[in-house]
Amino acid sequence: MQAGPDLIVIGGGSAGIACAARLAEAGKRVLLVEAGKSDKDIRSKVPALMSGIVHTPDFDWCYRAEPDPSVGGRPDVWPAGKRLGGGSAINGMMFIRGHSYDYDHWAELGATGWGYQGVLPYFRRMEHNERGQDAWRGQGGPIAVSEVRSRYPITDEWIDAAQQAGFPRSPDLNGEKAEGVDYIQLSQRGGLRCSTAAGYLKDKPANLEILLEAQVVRLEIDNGRAIGVTLRQGGQMRTVHAAEGVVLSAGALNTPRLLMLSGIGPAEDLTAHGIEVLHDLPGVGRNLQEHPACHLVNSVSAHTLNLDAKGLNGLKQVLALAVRRSGALTTGIGHAQAFVASREGLPAPNIQLAFSAFAFDVTEKGNLALRPESSVSTLIGLMRPGSRGRITLRGNDPDAPPVIEHQLLGDEDDVQQLIEGLQIARKIMAQPAIAPHVKGEVRPGEALDSPAALEPYVRAATIPMYHPVGTAKMGAADDPMAVVGPDLRLRGIKGLWVADASVMPTIPAGNTNATAIMIGEKASDLVLEGLREQGRTSEQLLAAAR
Repeated sequence: MQAGPDLIVIGGGSAGIACAARLAEAGKRVLLVEAGKSDKDIRSKVPALMSGIVHTPDFDWCYRAEPDPSVGGRPDVWPAGKRLGGGSAINGMMFIRGHSYDYDHWAELGATGWGYQGVLPYFRRMEHNERGQDAWRGQGGPIAVSEVRSRYPITDEWIDAAQQAGFPRSPDLNGEKAEGVDYIQLSQRGGLRCSTAAGYLKDKPANLEILLEAQVVRLEIDNGRAIGVTLRQGGQMRTVHAAEGVVLSAGALNTPRLLMLSGIGPAEDLTAHGIEVLHDLPGVGRNLQEHPACHLVNSVSAHTLNLDAKGLNGLKQVLALAVRRSGALTTGIGHAQAFVASREGLPAPNIQLAFSAFAFDVTEKGNLALRPESSVSTLIGLMRPGSRGRITLRGNDPDAPPVIEHQLLGDEDDVQQLIEGLQIARKIMAQPAIAPHVKGEVRPGEALDSPAALEPYVRAATIPMYHPVGTAKMGAADDPMAVVGPDLRLRGIKGLWVADASVMPTIPAGNTNATAIMIGEKASDLVLEGLREQGRTSEQLLAAAR
């Protein structure tokens, strides 16, 4: 770029890259600022290496939450991608859009235009679905959506067992109806991870400039308008101005932190840290939501990925990846999944069951290690938790990590729903299609055979699914806690949009990465329309002045 950019996008993650690339394709001169490094690292490309990059500081910001009394005072580590591609560069690659109910509920809460029919075109536009194209699915988009290439017969048996337990077979959980049981789809191309960096930047527009290892320390606001950013790169501070505006896509943990550091947020909190209040916006950092989950782990007699990771079998898997782009090294975090209701009268399934033909143990150091014997695991995730948390500042130091205050099981009914999900997972493992292979229950263990007995396990074993959302939520004009409107413009500041998981009013079902990318896609159109409206208004004012 010769002149300054039209637009600055802060954060080269799942939503940020999608938004920046689409804005550049539309002819805007875009500067994308990313605090992390390039995604060009084999550990990010090979799917099975994901367990070695999450909680690794070179790939992950490794934010530590405050001690959580609802899980025994444990201070969980909350990942945030530290590479170009953000969460899509380090996640488990499960591609799931969520239930139509979730988006229609957003619209009911004041996010007009974000109902299912309003977001469906963007889900279709972003993907290249291996299953083909129809009214719900897309082809030709930058994100490759592929079938699992690490196939194990016990996964087929689990799908059969789920049907025997009374849950219907879904033809496509990303299609017309996101209920029932199906194989998982993955954000992969040719057996390798397809992050937003790999997808949208494969043919990077010439008018898109990317700054890596460049940390934005504050937004520059002048007369109520965002005019640029101050950033640090290579130890040097500089201010970059944007001609038309700024899009903040730093993620649900960092977007509110950067807003507050820039003087936008709850006035009382900012004043306490000696930050000048430019705009009192009480919803910034509030409404934090996360999916809580626990695991059912079984030892089995069938062949699983645990056996393929050792010795000669491990060498065979390296060859399978190199020659056929298949095998254990292409695995995502799961192989099949079901969305089920654990009780009557719910508007949509409340439990996600994700089955993996492998299982981990937790080492003494707190790391994950594949179990030495053949095992399977079922993740039980609660899709619509009642608990809410918040993001606040540690001080006015831009290098200080955010304060994450959230009780995973702060709502008692969330505990009961997870127990119900565990009982459903056990019911599936007891069905004729899979039971002959089951040697025993490793966790929680057969001795915990009642809801009362399972509650201590749930409280001890529940972990975050790494899906934080909601900390700069969309809402109607009369919602005092809304940070952005349905057009994603920040309330009270001109020329500033937010486009990432922080704008979600409520957390959608399933893994949230596809939804974050969709937000980036839709945001690009909303920004362009906002700029067109701004141009029309300016023309009208000039005409009136004449």
